[in-house]
Amino acid sequence: MLIFLANPNWDKILEFWLAPSIRVQGFIILGLLLLVFLLTKLTKPLLGSLFSTSKEEDWSFKVWKHLERMLAPLYLLLGCVLSLVVAEHVDLGSEALIRPFTSAASAWAVYRLISGFIKSRAWLRLVAILAFGLAALHFFGLLHTTLDFLRMLSFKIGDRSISVLDLVNGLGILLFLLWISSIIGSSGERKIQQFPHLPPSLQVLLTKILRVLLVFLSFAVALSTIGLDLSSFALLGGAIGVGIGFGLQKVVSNLVSGLILLLDRSIKPGDVIEIEGTYGWINSLRARYASVITRDGKEHLIPNEDLITNRVVNWSFSDPNVRVRVPFGISYDSDPRVAIKLCLEAAQSVGRALQDPESRCLVTGFGDNSINLELRFWIDDPSNGVGNVRSAVMLAIWDKFKENGIVIPYPQRDIHIKKLPEAFKNPVPKGNPPPSE
Repeated sequence: MLIFLANPNWDKILEFWLAPSIRVQGFIILGLLLLVFLLTKLTKPLLGSLFSTSKEEDWSFKVWKHLERMLAPLYLLLGCVLSLVVAEHVDLGSEALIRPFTSAASAWAVYRLISGFIKSRAWLRLVAILAFGLAALHFFGLLHTTLDFLRMLSFKIGDRSISVLDLVNGLGILLFLLWISSIIGSSGERKIQQFPHLPPSLQVLLTKILRVLLVFLSFAVALSTIGLDLSSFALLGGAIGVGIGFGLQKVVSNLVSGLILLLDRSIKPGDVIEIEGTYGWINSLRARYASVITRDGKEHLIPNEDLITNRVVNWSFSDPNVRVRVPFGISYDSDPRVAIKLCLEAAQSVGRALQDPESRCLVTGFGDNSINLELRFWIDDPSNGVGNVRSAVMLAIWDKFKENGIVIPYPQRDIHIKKLPEAFKNPVPKGNPPPSE
């Protein structure tokens, strides 16, 4: 076939396609395609009825969806293998059509198998190029020649000679192991999150350690497959460490700070914190920063180093209960005991205010214009906001004071005049002009 494509001689090409064995192989391939189409149409409804009651998150449903994608390639590959066996048995010859068609069917089956686990279009495109590229090389009889050529292209690292084929094999193994590692890491993360007794910070730490170990093992296995001695990278690793120490101080500091936060569990996802004027709850802890969402919907990415070196107010570190203070004042003509009673009733009327610990209202001083009081009550959900519950309690106090005649005074000033000017002592009678000087 390759000779015909390189030197097109139409008489020989016509003679090739009119040969009895080629026509038989062509009819076999057409019959296989028709049989695969019919079998796929008949099998899908039967298998679909077995998994019709399964939910999308069940493993049985996922197995069925993947098997549904593989039905046609598997039928075609099985038919090609059987055709090869029969053709060799009856001396029909299979090198012209059936064997190349089997290579293409194998590439299609491999592509369908891997595409069920990969969602990225770039990775799918790479898999398709590799699978069908190898099938094309096998079809034209260039696969062994290409492999020998890649094996000849080599270079030395120390005493070890590395060929381009070794690098390609290592890269393929590395990509496969990284793909497997991502699947294992995601599955392990879901399993870790299902443990009820593990705090969120420890769950994040275990997940990060699992993913780092999987990636490290993937690179170690890939390098050992190439034939490189890992001990030869000790000097390179030291140089990289020095470079990181000088050039990536902040990045490394944030990475180490993130590990410290996960280990000491001082800050964990779900905590309500306040740092340098930013008040919100921690959405997630990442390797380099923490995501903090404020009440106005803004998401602040705070470096982990700041959470270690700066003063952080953690409203829910050891206890989610938070005390809210509401200072106010009443007139000296009002009874402070009645005002205290009304304030406690107002706090109890707000749903988010806790009954235990109970609310307190204290007299904090006698001011220039009012008797100063302060209401103190507790909430257990600071992530839902503090200003809104304080506003609700203050409105309830306002209503209670209006109903019971408790007055919140305006600022007042008393002016004492020790000596009046002479003009004010002898006022000018109305209608008379002022005396001339």
